[in-house]
Amino acid sequence: MTTALITGSTAGIGAAFARRLAADGHNLVLVARDTKRLGEQATELHDRHGIEAEVLTADLSTDEGIDPVAARLSDRKNPVDLLINNAGFGNKGHYLEVSMADELTMLKVHCEAVLRLTSAATEAMRERGRGGVVNVASVAAFVPRGTYGASKAWVVQFTQGAARDLAGSGVRLMALAPGFVRTEFHQRAGMGTDNIPNWMWLDADKLVAAALADLARGKSLSIPDPRYKALMGLVKVAPRGLLGGITSKTGRKYGPQ
Repeated sequence: MTTALITGSTAGIGAAFARRLAADGHNLVLVARDTKRLGEQATELHDRHGIEAEVLTADLSTDEGIDPVAARLSDRKNPVDLLINNAGFGNKGHYLEVSMADELTMLKVHCEAVLRLTSAATEAMRERGRGGVVNVASVAAFVPRGTYGASKAWVVQFTQGAARDLAGSGVRLMALAPGFVRTEFHQRAGMGTDNIPNWMWLDADKLVAAALADLARGKSLSIPDPRYKALMGLVKVAPRGLLGGITSKTGRKYGPQ
C-alpha cells in the first residue's frame, strides 16, 4: 500500500483528497493545525476504509511547523509516495488594508512551505524512481489580483519548472488550479459568498477526481473544470491592462466585502 501526505487535510479540498485516497486504499499522513479534528478524521477514515492514518499537528506558517513535516517526507524507512500541498488561506481586504504580518504569513504558507515540503518529498522520491506531488494553486494565479493571486502564481511557476527539471526521474509534479470550491476557505477569511453565482462553484470531490486523473496523465497543470478552462482561455488572449481592470472589479464584486 502506498502512502499519501496531505496538508490542510481536515477541511475542503484537503479533506476531499483524504476521502478519495483512503477509498482507493492509500495509507495517509494527515497534517493540519487542529489535533482534535485530525484525530477524528484519522479514526473515521481508518474505520471506513481499513487504511492506516497517521496524524501530524503542524502550523505551516512557522518553521517549527514546517520542519517535522519535511522530516516525515524525508523518511526513507517509511516513504511517502504522494504529497498533496493543500494548506492555504485568504486574507480579507485589498492591498495595504491587510497587515504586513498577515501578508508575510501567507507567503510563508503558500510559497516557503510548498518549496520546502516539495523539495523534501521529491528528493526522496527521485532516489526511489517514483512518486508524485500535487501543489494546490488557484485560477487566481492567472490574473493580476493581489498577494493571494501572486502567491498562487508562484506555486504554478515553481511546480511546472520543477516538473520539467525532474522529467524522466519517475517523479510527477502538478499544480492544481481550481476556481471557487464550497469549503471553509471563505468563512475562515471572513468573506461573504452570497454574491458568488451558483455556476462558479465547484464540488470538491469531483475536483479531486479530475485532478488525480490529470496527474495520472502526466499533466503539470490541472484546471479541473470546463467552465474555468474556458475562462482561463479568455484570460490568455485578453490585454493585460484590460484584464487588470476587469479582475479588480470582479474581485470587489465576488471577493472579500
